[in-house]
Amino acid sequence: MIIPMIDIMFFLLVFFMLSTLYMSNIKTVPVNIPNVQNSDMTTPVNYLITLKKDGSIYLKDKIINEQSLLEHAEKEEKKNSRFAVIIRADRDINYGLLMSLMDKLRGVGITHLGLATDKK
Repeated sequence: MIIPMIDIMFFLLVFFMLSTLYMSNIKTVPVNIPNVQNSDMTTPVNYLITLKKDGSIYLKDKIINEQSLLEHAEKEEKKNSRFAVIIRADRDINYGLLMSLMDKLRGVGITHLGLATDKK
C-alpha cells in the first residue's frame, strides 16, 4: 500500500516544481511591447535591454546610458562567442531610435540580436 502513496508524492513534487517555474518573475522594466502571432524564442538571452518610449535605456531593470551599455556589451561579446542581446522596445517608439541602437550594437561586434514580442 505504500507504492501508490509514493506515486502521489512524486506527482505532487513534479507539480510544485513546474508551477514554481511559471511563478518566477523576471526583473524587467514594464514596457508596452507589440503583440504578434508567430514569434519564437530559440536563442538563449545574455542581455535583456529595454528601450522605453522616452528614449531611456535599461539593462535588465537598471537604467544605463548608451555608451556604458555598448562598452559592457562589447566586453561580454569578447568573452562569449554565443553572446545574444534581446531588445524589448515600446511599440510606440521612434523606429529610428531602435535602429540606431541596433546599428551601434552591431558596430561593437554583437551579431546575435533579437526583438522581444508578446504572443497574442
